[in-house]
Amino acid sequence: MAEVYCMKLQTDSRLFTLVAMATITELKCAVRETLESRGVLGQLKARIRAEVFSALDDQREPRPPLSHENLLINELIREYLDFNKYRYTASVLTAESGQPEVPLDRQFLANELKVTEDTSSKSVPLLYGLLCHFMNSSDNGGKVFLRGGSLPVGATASNTVPGPDA
Repeated sequence: MAEVYCMKLQTDSRLFTLVAMATITELKCAVRETLESRGVLGQLKARIRAEVFSALDDQREPRPPLSHENLLINELIREYLDFNKYRYTASVLTAESGQPEVPLDRQFLANELKVTEDTSSKSVPLLYGLLCHFMNSSDNGGKVFLRGGSLPVGATASNTVPGPDA
C-alpha cells in the first residue's frame, strides 16, 4: 500500500511540475506578447544592451581625440536617432564616441555644413535634408564627386568642440 501511495505521489508531483512549467511558459509568452504589442520589448532590449555596454566600457583605455569632422558627423547621427526615438542607441553613441552630452546647436551645425534651411526643413533632422539634396541633385548626371577625407592630423579635443559662444 505504501508503494502505491509513493507512486501516486510521484505521479502527482510530475503532473504538478508539468502543469507549473506549462503555466510558466504560457506566462512568459503572454508577457512577451504584451510587451511587444505595447512597443516596449525593443526599448527594454536596447536599454539592457546600453547598460551592458556601459558596464563593460573600459574607461582606462583612452579614446582618440574627437575631430571636428567626427563631431559634426556624430551630431548629425544623434539628431537622426533622437528624431526617430532611438534614445538608447543615441546614448551608446554619445558614451562611446565622447560626443558632448549636450547636443550642438542646430544652427551651429547648419552653419558648419554651409546649409541654409527653410521653415519646413527645420522640422526634420539635417541628415534628411542632406540626403534629399544629394538624391535630387542633377549636376554631373546626378552624381556627386567625393574627395578623400580631410580629417586633420593630430586634432585635439580642445580645438574641435565649439565653445558656448559658438
